[in-house]
Amino acid sequence: MSVRLYVGNLPNAFDVKELEALLGGVGEGIRFKVVNDRETGACRGFGFANVDDHNLAEALIAQLNGRDFAGQPLRIEISERRESRNPGPSREERRPGAGAANPARKAVDKVVHADTVEANAPDPRWSSELAKLKALLANQTVGV
Repeated sequence: MSVRLYVGNLPNAFDVKELEALLGGVGEGIRFKVVNDRETGACRGFGFANVDDHNLAEALIAQLNGRDFAGQPLRIEISERRESRNPGPSREERRPGAGAANPARKAVDKVVHADTVEANAPDPRWSSELAKLKALLANQTVGV
């Protein structure tokens, strides 16, 4: 069974071949994938290594965890699977505007549209703005 390892504290710019050679020096059957930023393409500072054997994974952690790579100590540990992590909000729940309404949000006077429109009534889409303008005009004083 394959073991997935978290490889962290990587510099923003480094040679992937150099890190793969360092990992390959411990044993065979190690595959490494760096995690890059979607927008910039730069390294996000971590990646994942898949190892074929659990004993090889333990040896890799023992030999390389804390070892200096490009001026920074590597952090290598067994990666937790997504389902074993603390359950957080789903992708939909993290989106702004999704989920339940925020109770601390400022109340807004919303216009409820009716099927029948009075002849002299203003357009209901603008009634709240019209009410604000009327209040401003009523409070306005003219200096003579």
